Amino acid sequence: MRVVKTAEERKNEILDVAEQLFAEKGFDAASTNDIINRIGIARGTLYHHFASKEEILDAIVDRMTRLAIYRAGIIIADKRLSVIERLTATVKALNIKSDTGTEVLEQLHRPQNALLHQKMQDRLVKEVVPLYAILIKEGNKEGIFNSKYPAEAAEMIMIYSNAAFDDLAELTPGEKLSKGKAFVYHIERILGAEEGSLSKTIMSAFKN
Repeated sequence: MRVVKTAEERKNEILDVAEQLFAEKGFDAASTNDIINRIGIARGTLYHHFASKEEILDAIVDRMTRLAIYRAGIIIADKRLSVIERLTATVKALNIKSDTGTEVLEQLHRPQNALLHQKMQDRLVKEVVPLYAILIKEGNKEGIFNSKYPAEAAEMIMIYSNAAFDDLAELTPGEKLSKGKAFVYHIERILGAEEGSLSKTIMSAFKN
């Protein structure tokens, strides 16, 4: 019996399979034919949703970004966690990863995909900065932080986090540790937090 799927279900199926194939074969070696054959759909079905392999990659990145933003929002709203615990968990959640490997992220760092990478970073900054600002204001009220400009501090942290985690996979353990210590040092000063108050929680993000 033929299974009829909604447009959204079919799109996600194509993205899931494409992401798996990109991880197995590499983006350049994987073809739209590979995706079609593995799913068992007509060529027209794939091209109804995506015009090219590059458009599929764009959609995969968009989905990863949306998921990271959603996770960040859930964490920041969870008042069972302390402000510092939520800040750390959000930093980790925004360290975007692919469940099937590093191929998609490697593609993002290629010169020809610079615009796609910038689009992802811009969206993260636009949607997450207001969430960070809420958290910083909460920390100010509790006396944990002393930031006169929460929105600007949130933007600085977001941009710094992106840069700090961008090439983490390529660093040695010693380089990761050094970068982590520098990250904590500067974030504490941006927030007006007591020196060492963020070290225990945030450093764990650089050890994983």
